[in-house]
Amino acid sequence: MENKIFDTHAHYNDEKFKNNMDNLLKKVHSEGVTNITNVGADLKESLESIELAKKYDFVYSSVGIHPFNVNNLEENWEEKLLNLAKNEKVVAIGEAGLDYSEKNFSKEKQFEVFEKQLNLAEKLNLPAIIHSRDAEEDTLSIIENFPNVKGVIHCFSGDLKLAEKYVEMGWFIGFTGIVTFKNADKTKKVAECMPLNNMVVETDCPYMAPEPLRGKVCDSSMLKFIIQKIADLRNISYDEVMNKTFENALKLYRIKKEK
Repeated sequence: MENKIFDTHAHYNDEKFKNNMDNLLKKVHSEGVTNITNVGADLKESLESIELAKKYDFVYSSVGIHPFNVNNLEENWEEKLLNLAKNEKVVAIGEAGLDYSEKNFSKEKQFEVFEKQLNLAEKLNLPAIIHSRDAEEDTLSIIENFPNVKGVIHCFSGDLKLAEKYVEMGWFIGFTGIVTFKNADKTKKVAECMPLNNMVVETDCPYMAPEPLRGKVCDSSMLKFIIQKIADLRNISYDEVMNKTFENALKLYRIKKEK
């Protein structure tokens, strides 16, 4: 069967890909990764992501401000993000959200920038890509204030109960290479038990390469290991997971047909 794999979250403008990005993108596409969404984490990366998406038919872009990048934003950052978001290759706002994993963060500033991006997603009727780390309750409470915004909880790290809550709200759950890690019992349980209709796969490359390639620079060709692990956990075929997560990704990003 023909491969139909959609990497719903990648960072190909990362420094780790600086010397081989074009060749790598062509390679992973030739190996069956039919679509990629390259994700913005600040204004500069968002612009670079759009330029990359313009270059390749099979690449889409998101634009957003990662919670680590909320400080020292330009005064007119919202206007600039709005203008970037209007590009025809932009399919989502984000990654946006909350991250309490580092010291000396400003919860107030993260809230402000997160909420403004959700407002933008609502204004433009675009899905949102959510980053949430060590901030599950606050992330959920903010998202609940925006019932018209849907999207994906990227690199989901919560438990099954939280996943089911997001599913009830109409959101997708993104699975990375973490689902293949030996001690990722909570993530495996979610992958095993939640509705397949709400699952998408992602690499978050160059980070979090799956087993058996853990520790290497991740790229979209490694999605096959993530898909296989989910299939094994659910006791269904690789093709069923591949096809359904591809179909879900098109729905997530409101893409009418694959390139």
